[in-house]
Amino acid sequence: MNKDLDTSSPENLIHENDLLKLSVLGGIKLEGLDRMRITLKIELKGTSHSAIRHNLDLYNDNQLEKLIRKAAERLELGTSIIAASLNELTEQLEQYRIAEQKKQHPETLKSPTLSSKARKEAEAFLQSDNLLERTNELIGQSGVVGEELNRLIMYLIFTSRKRTQPLHIVSLGSSGVGKTHLQEKVGALIPEEDKIELTTLSENAFYYFGQRELKNKLILIEDLDGAENVLYPLRELQSKKRISKTIAHKNTRGETKTLHLVVEGPVSVSGCTTREQLYEDNANRSFLLYLDESEAQDSRIMAYQRKASAGKIAYEEEERLQELLKNTQRILEPVKVVNPYAELLTLPKEIFKPRRTNSHYLQFIEAVTFYHQYQREVKADENGEAYITTTPEDIRHANELMKPILLRKSDELNGACRNHLEALKQWVKEAGKTSFGNRETSRHFRKPITTIKRYHYQLVELGYLQVEKQKGVQSYRYTLSVSSHSETRSQTIDRALSQALYQITQAAGSPGPPSAQGNNGPVNTLKTNKKKTSAQ
Repeated sequence: MNKDLDTSSPENLIHENDLLKLSVLGGIKLEGLDRMRITLKIELKGTSHSAIRHNLDLYNDNQLEKLIRKAAERLELGTSIIAASLNELTEQLEQYRIAEQKKQHPETLKSPTLSSKARKEAEAFLQSDNLLERTNELIGQSGVVGEELNRLIMYLIFTSRKRTQPLHIVSLGSSGVGKTHLQEKVGALIPEEDKIELTTLSENAFYYFGQRELKNKLILIEDLDGAENVLYPLRELQSKKRISKTIAHKNTRGETKTLHLVVEGPVSVSGCTTREQLYEDNANRSFLLYLDESEAQDSRIMAYQRKASAGKIAYEEEERLQELLKNTQRILEPVKVVNPYAELLTLPKEIFKPRRTNSHYLQFIEAVTFYHQYQREVKADENGEAYITTTPEDIRHANELMKPILLRKSDELNGACRNHLEALKQWVKEAGKTSFGNRETSRHFRKPITTIKRYHYQLVELGYLQVEKQKGVQSYRYTLSVSSHSETRSQTIDRALSQALYQITQAAGSPGPPSAQGNNGPVNTLKTNKKKTSAQ
């Protein structure tokens, strides 16, 4: 009677029947289905015959016949019995190997079929008034503490993965402020089948995905500092939406052939780092989010932690809201977006690298429109392609969210140094100081003095601080410059965005500038994208 293959020890696979015990010593290689090379031990049960040990390829007839004759002679059994036992072993090893390969290469997750109730709930949510405000509320109620602006921007950028021009994001901040936590929590609102979470990556990792395995996926990289080797292919995926590589490969006959590997995008990429300058090339292709490192945010997080420890967090409700937001993502369709007001949108001259920033700005407006697709009438162009159009309200929402990012893009200081300068201004004002030194600044902000010196050196070089050396001591005193560049830049960007939006509202026939309608003014008549398309 046959027995199943004993796989309790992968290094010693055992098959038994009434007469024989066959052991595969050292296990079996999972790759190369065209051969099955093993080291075999054959034992005859209940006798004193010595075991037979033999190395062979079970798919090689000549080797198999020699072993059958040798075993039959040694064990004093008929060749038919040995042959049948080896055939049983071969079939079981084939099944085992295929099963193990499937474990190593799990099937791609498929989007689940939503129930009628779940779909209606998701559609109703996407048709609700003040959709962005409601979305932000749900993100917070799903377990994301604080970071109201950053979390909504991140969610919209993650949503853009379904478009032909996805957006990308890099989260920046000091160690331990929660960059990875924010990415994980917002990433948890994206369906599992639409994202790939990576911790460590080898240099050629991206080239060995299936050709379409990454298409329209969200790639979450826990720490960019551990992914330096893949930054180049990552940039190529972001810019060209495909990567390719030619490698030398030996076939089963030992012949060297060239193999062309192609992986297609587009993809949306999100990563975290503490080192902004190191990833400048990647950062130029991405939205930069600087996390809230204020004491108020510390208090909010610690209060949530205390509630969790006290058992006062309704995790079931958080999971329900997460599932609702996942379902809204599942029903969004990759529809084309047309912005009829794009030619009226201009950026201030103060913005650095305006070409790429302008592209990001326009694409973010389209992402806001895309998320509102259940509130837009679907039209068809001359070629019959469906599309929806941007509204002035979409542009107003995008401006409100993009303003801090555009401010950073026009800043000659990096984010960490700018945050330090703003904190210095507040400290000097509240403490009534006229000057300050490195050591007292280090103690007050609880940062390493080397970091403080680096910030102060940059601020002196750019004219934000004035420095004087104290006589008789090896130390410096600093005073703030009278100029306030950040306030000027903020006013310039505000004015440019407001003027452009006013022109757009006039062109759209609105009664006045958007500010007259308030931040949550009326939106267009709700029309879902499930309605029949109309000709342009």
